[in-house]
Amino acid sequence: MSFSMSITNIPAALSDMILAISANKLVILLVITAFLLIIGAFMDIGPAILIFTPILLPIMTKLGVDPAHFGIIMIDNLAIGTITPPVGSGLYAGESVGKVKVEDVIKPLMPFYGAIIGVLLLITYLPEITLFLPRLLGIM
Repeated sequence: MSFSMSITNIPAALSDMILAISANKLVILLVITAFLLIIGAFMDIGPAILIFTPILLPIMTKLGVDPAHFGIIMIDNLAIGTITPPVGSGLYAGESVGKVKVEDVIKPLMPFYGAIIGVLLLITYLPEITLFLPRLLGIM
């Protein structure tokens, strides 16, 4: 798949398409965050990382986003997707462990979804939060 993607130049075309949306880094971060949340709701984390990292990482580096920061953004987005209907594999795993219906769980989870999305936006727009410890340890 990666060979066919490189031959057809799909990553470069997608990169140009996303960068054409806006010249503003914050807008593109919001678009990529929304995209990853949607992808996370329909795909498992592993395949999503393998498919979308080679496409999105060059975009993020063009914008000046640190690769470690992008990795954290991507993992957080996709993890939120695993507890989001309709496919949310984590949600259905919790359903079977707790022996409850998904419909009974979704409504009480709504405030937590808001809090999780708020933290995701903080992590996305304030890279100092995620890069503080690596910088303190001299890794970056």
